[in-house]
Amino acid sequence: MTLDPEKRDILDRVRSAPEIGRSLRAVSMNLLAGLDGYDWSGVYRLESDTLVLDAYVGAPTDHDRIPIGRGVCGAAVAERQNQVVEDVSVLSNYLSCSVDTRSEIVVLIRSSSGSILGQIDIDSHQKARFGPQDEAFLEALGNVLAERWDD
Repeated sequence: MTLDPEKRDILDRVRSAPEIGRSLRAVSMNLLAGLDGYDWSGVYRLESDTLVLDAYVGAPTDHDRIPIGRGVCGAAVAERQNQVVEDVSVLSNYLSCSVDTRSEIVVLIRSSSGSILGQIDIDSHQKARFGPQDEAFLEALGNVLAERWDD
């Protein structure tokens, strides 16, 4: 899939950044925050059976620790697949970080062996904001983050 120039530029900037680990994740989330409709951008690390909030840009959230299986983030890990939610208001298990959030995408970050390291979580104030290009872009970004995961 061909990425638009803005997203391709973000990938190039992350790939060429000297940072590793949490510092690289912070750089990445700051770059994502500049995209239209990416109103909250964060990375959760998987620690045992809990997702732990790592680097993020956006309003503070009470959801800094999420059990596997809970909410969209927890479901992604439990089901071992990305989640794209066009309208969060229709979900019974939605963990609201902001009353303004209308759609969400969660993309898993996997090691080269396939184990889940964490995830990229993006919230938007627009319904149906995320599509296949966003998912492909975030997967590519997740691959870069996975290669340089540890500090």
